[in-house]
Amino acid sequence: MRVALVNPRWDYTGSIYFGCRAPHLPLEFGYARALLQDQKHDVLLIDAHASDLSHSDTADAVAAFGAEMTVIATAPTYLFWRCAPPELRVPIQLITELDHRGGRTIVVGPHGSVTPAATLRKLQADIVVLGECEDALVELASDPARQVAGTASLNDGHIVLNGRSRATDMTTLPALVWEDEIIHRHDHHHHRFDREPTGPGAEVEASRGCPYHCSFCAKMDYRDAYRRRNIDVILKEIDGLVAQGVQYLYFIDEIFLPNRPLLDALIQRPIEFGVQTRIDLWSSELLELLGRAGCVSIEAGVESLTEAGRHSLDKKCRLSTEELADRLIAARRQVPFVQANLIAMADDEADLVMKWRERLQRHGVWANDPVPLYPYPSSPEYRRLFGAPDDFAWERAHAHYLAQFPHFSDIQEIQPSPLQDLEEACLHG
Repeated sequence: MRVALVNPRWDYTGSIYFGCRAPHLPLEFGYARALLQDQKHDVLLIDAHASDLSHSDTADAVAAFGAEMTVIATAPTYLFWRCAPPELRVPIQLITELDHRGGRTIVVGPHGSVTPAATLRKLQADIVVLGECEDALVELASDPARQVAGTASLNDGHIVLNGRSRATDMTTLPALVWEDEIIHRHDHHHHRFDREPTGPGAEVEASRGCPYHCSFCAKMDYRDAYRRRNIDVILKEIDGLVAQGVQYLYFIDEIFLPNRPLLDALIQRPIEFGVQTRIDLWSSELLELLGRAGCVSIEAGVESLTEAGRHSLDKKCRLSTEELADRLIAARRQVPFVQANLIAMADDEADLVMKWRERLQRHGVWANDPVPLYPYPSSPEYRRLFGAPDDFAWERAHAHYLAQFPHFSDIQEIQPSPLQDLEEACLHG
């Protein structure tokens, strides 16, 4: 079968997402391509965001390829399971432009995993994949008539669910190989702010999922179990990237847990990297090893500056607020850039936050102005507020978020737009 895997050109205008908007390697599609090709399928991977392709040009490329199945992401793949933009305007625009020229339309990402019926209706897609997509895409391509587990479709307007969300066996995923032109186009270093890039960067995945169950995290329904890839495969992938001139890696893992064998191996390689982690999991010894291995950026989730606040978020943090500050300062002695993420909590008084941030900044650690908590559908926080997600879960979460505060964090440049405004022109244009 001829299969097109499409990462669209993303538009963040008016979005709640205010992080890095540069292109990132579409890792899920990289794995899917390798697995599909191993089964002798013809695969076209289009990274329209990295290539700066319009929706029209992307659709024309899919049509010219003669795709019998076109797979489209509903969010940038590095954001699938963390903080996906809630709006579906980009995939709506692309599918409209495609106009049935790419065979069956399959969509993957958090939207269809949480609200499959609404996602299918908005996108007019044929199938959504529930959860992680790699294995499901191989099965859909290999036997189009099969009712593949972990998928959903509409029948006369009614949702048909085929089993529960899927989780990929990480031990089966190969070392990714990217074309030189894709790597050379990747000219940013994700979450490194202490200096400008001097060469290509890349994203790598060492694990998926997280063993913790914080109330604000949306992973529960579709990316729950923590799984590691085989270290030999990771290192083979990294060695290939280094050979292509990559100077910096960002481990895209939801949580980068201490992994001594991996860190020991990275010491032997000429590469720098960044991670997202919990600072309370790292001893002084392991932080020193992390720095020696080449880590130059740490993004650490602190969330609240009171033990009561962290408890309400189900952080299960084993350190006090003072100990967290000490651990972040210790990390900064080993790593050039360290960031502490904060969520706006009712008990975190403004004076407390200001003094804590000032202390960290004196030691070179950056802490953000606390951001509002977005109750992502399927997160425990969403369920506490609204119950189980329904077809309007994203709209409900978005409206709640926008109504929380008269102003947003200083790291948000522009007031986000209502979800209906972001999608309306696409849905009714």
